[in-house]
Amino acid sequence: MELDAANVKLFVAQSHDLTFIAHASDLEALWQGSSIDHPRMIAADEDVAGDATEDIIALLHAIDIEIYDMRRCLYAMEDFRKIDEIPFDFTRRRMSVVLEGKDGKRQIITKGAVEEMISICSFCELNGQVIAMNDDIRKQAMEIVHEMNNQGMRVLAVAHKSFLEKAGEFEVDDEQDMVLIGYLAFLDPPKESATEAIRQLHEAGVEVKVLSGDNDAVVSTISQQVGIEGSDCIIGSDFEQMTDEEKRTAVRDNRIFAKLTPHQKTEIISLLQELDNTVGFLGDGINDAAALRQSDIGISVDSAVDIAKESADIILLEKDLMVLEQGVLSGRETFGNIIKYVKMTASSNFGNMFSVLAASAFLPFLPMLSIHLLIQNLLYDISQTAIPFDKMDKEFLLKPRRWDSSDIARFMIFIGPISSIFDIATYLLMWYVFGCQSPEMQTLFQSGWFIEGLLSQTLIVHMIRTRRIPFVQSNAAWPLMLMTFAIMAIGIAIPFTSFGSYIGLMPLPLSYFPWLIAILLCYCVLTQVIKKWYIKKFGKWL
Repeated sequence: MELDAANVKLFVAQSHDLTFIAHASDLEALWQGSSIDHPRMIAADEDVAGDATEDIIALLHAIDIEIYDMRRCLYAMEDFRKIDEIPFDFTRRRMSVVLEGKDGKRQIITKGAVEEMISICSFCELNGQVIAMNDDIRKQAMEIVHEMNNQGMRVLAVAHKSFLEKAGEFEVDDEQDMVLIGYLAFLDPPKESATEAIRQLHEAGVEVKVLSGDNDAVVSTISQQVGIEGSDCIIGSDFEQMTDEEKRTAVRDNRIFAKLTPHQKTEIISLLQELDNTVGFLGDGINDAAALRQSDIGISVDSAVDIAKESADIILLEKDLMVLEQGVLSGRETFGNIIKYVKMTASSNFGNMFSVLAASAFLPFLPMLSIHLLIQNLLYDISQTAIPFDKMDKEFLLKPRRWDSSDIARFMIFIGPISSIFDIATYLLMWYVFGCQSPEMQTLFQSGWFIEGLLSQTLIVHMIRTRRIPFVQSNAAWPLMLMTFAIMAIGIAIPFTSFGSYIGLMPLPLSYFPWLIAILLCYCVLTQVIKKWYIKKFGKWL
């Protein structure tokens, strides 16, 4: 007897919800040609009696396909009780339950991956008749499955064996000589946002790989639908036979992996990490738990099984994959702002150290009192509180970045002394132009350096935050602009207030400020020149 799609029982579900039971060759045809605009989805925990069931039956009548006893399927638990179970494992890739009817009849019902199921079936049921399986029927059965796989459907086979003489303690060996009775086909289409999310992740330098336990035909089809192409599909059994070096090559060069065990998923993630990659893993099933723990960033969804959510670092609450791309960019922006603060603070403090050493060696008085330094640092730190709200240049966000402590030290050594040059220029200005050459004139000297030091430290934020020309090619976010210029205004005003007099500062002559502007402009120009040289020599800025 020839086996074809017309006489194979196919139980079709969409998005893991029970929808209808019917013969089928093309799911789209079920929607078209019927008198029903759209059949209701029936959730697993929904009462399916009444209108919902009638809608499904009406749909099946409308497209002229054989109807099975819906209510008998839906209320089978009333007639049977489960007496034993053979749990699922990732080697057999199937599970079984043993049921006993009211009449005392026992039967074992098994579902699982098609290849593994066919290997334990000696018979199949066609048109109500049980016939022996042969190579031709197996081949035809697999062709039907491949056709459904190529449409993006996940397919499980269902088999049973009746009139068991065994009373209990069923085991794997009992899954033999079974009767293939049909398929479970799950249509779980990719989310609408998947293709765009993957495209944007690729543009952001994130390579997307698919690690799945599903059939390779299904995985390849779904991967193509979401834009993951240009790679052979490596299946778990082939991966297992590879040498360590071959595995590294396969993991590096291929993007699609199918029929993987949980251990193989974990192994692939470990190999990617050994190849100096930071690995994020998105999963929602029991078999994803180990991979979620192994990855650097485990991501799951709110509807995932409990063990997957417990193993994940991040749980997505929105049903939109675009949040992944947004999260990547937000993380890079946060990392960039941290680097800004570390580099500007390290270089500024390093430069101030040289400035204080130079002043202590040659001046007959202190260049600044301790209270001045504390207030200056307080104002500077307040201005830095707006850095988390700053934005990063687009080119910084295009690829992932790594923490490099050696770059921090190098940056401090090359950029820090720039501020010392202009601090010393301010010393010379106050010494020769404004005559601050004795302890009696130290208040004026300290006021001049207080303002120049605060303004140069605050301006350096805008110089360091971008590799471009600040205020011309790249502007900071408005909170940072507002905060820095407000602090600069407060710093200039303090020596002219009673609070300034109280802490030992005094008003500066107006002739000081053109010099101050010139010093700050020269400071910005020299910093920009050194920045260009630094980027050319070391290939990075932040």
